[in-house]
Amino acid sequence: MSKISAITPQKRNPNRLSISLDGSYAFSLDRYTAAWLVVGAELSEAEIERLLSKDEVESAYARVMRLLGSRARSQHELEQYLQAKGYAESVRAAVQNRLQAEGLLDDTRFASEWLENRATFRPRSHAQVRAELRLKGISEEVIAETLGKTEHKDEDLAMEAARKAFRQFEKQDWKTFRVKMGNALLRRGFSYSVAHEATKKIWDENHSGN
Repeated sequence: MSKISAITPQKRNPNRLSISLDGSYAFSLDRYTAAWLVVGAELSEAEIERLLSKDEVESAYARVMRLLGSRARSQHELEQYLQAKGYAESVRAAVQNRLQAEGLLDDTRFASEWLENRATFRPRSHAQVRAELRLKGISEEVIAETLGKTEHKDEDLAMEAARKAFRQFEKQDWKTFRVKMGNALLRRGFSYSVAHEATKKIWDENHSGN
C-alpha cells in the first residue's frame, strides 16, 4: 500500500492534480478522476492502476470533445483519430461507448447532417456525397438509407450549384459559359445530362430579357 502525501494543482493545467505517494511525486490525474482522493488515504497497486486507466479515458474523452467542437465526426474518423494519438483499444472503446450513450457519436445522424450541409452550402451529386461518406467510413446501408430519404434530387442540387457558381462565369458568352459551367458541375459529380440541363436553365434564367 502507498499513502497519499500530497495533492496539488499543476501550474500549467489547474484541471490536473499532481499526486504524491509516500513523499514523492507519483503521477497526475484530472480533477474528476481524483475527486475522491484525500491526503493520508492509502492506495493499493490495483487501485492505482484503476485510477490511471480511468484518467486515460478522461484524457482521451476531453481531447475528443475538443475535436468535435469544430464539426461532428463519424465513428471511423474518431477511431482513426484515437489510434493516431496512441490510445489502447480499451480506451478507444470506452470513449466511443460514452459518446454514443451521450448521443454525440451516431453515424446515421452524421450522414444526414453531412448531406444537408452539402446541399445547403456546397451542392453536389448524390454520387459524390456517397463517395465522401464512404471515405468517412459510413456503411453502405446507412448511406443508402440517408440518400433514399432525402428530398434533394440531383437536378435540384445541380441548379443550386449553378446558381452559386453563376457569378464566376456571368460575363462569358454562351459558348464559353456552357463549357465552364458544365465543367464546374461535372466536378461536383453530376452526370453530363444533369449538368447540361442545369447549365442551360441557369443561362436562360439570367438572359430571358436579352
